[in-house]
Amino acid sequence: MSDSAGIPETVATYMRLRGLEPSAAKKRRKKRRNDDDENQPFTAGRDPKGMGDLLADLTRQSGWDVQLAKEDLVLQWAQVAGEETARHADPVALSDGVLTVQCDSTAWAKNLHLMRATIVTELIRRFPEAGVESVRFVGPDVPSWKWGPRAVPGRGPRDTYG
Repeated sequence: MSDSAGIPETVATYMRLRGLEPSAAKKRRKKRRNDDDENQPFTAGRDPKGMGDLLADLTRQSGWDVQLAKEDLVLQWAQVAGEETARHADPVALSDGVLTVQCDSTAWAKNLHLMRATIVTELIRRFPEAGVESVRFVGPDVPSWKWGPRAVPGRGPRDTYG
């Protein structure tokens, strides 16, 4: 059997299903229905998404991208700075675009200070959402003599060590 236009029935059916040549019945159906695209197959947005894509959409919509980028920066510090460097320097704070890195010694702090441009470039390339603009390297904490309930403000005596 063939269609009235001389097209085989199988081709006409295929064209109707693909929407290339709407039939009268299809036009009537569209008039009765209220174009509910949510339930229509083969429409935009109906393709299945992977779990990773869904989670990426959720984190972006929730505004978690910045915090997750900061967490990734801390977790992947050894890959950014190198294994040897990561053993002697740890990121401790990130505020106002400044990443503070605590080093084991002042020598490590000075050497990393000289490599700061390379480290900042790598951080910006890997974690653009984290908002790192510069890195501050600090040495180890020095002991403080100002502690206890009776500590006196000011310089105190200067003849402590004779």
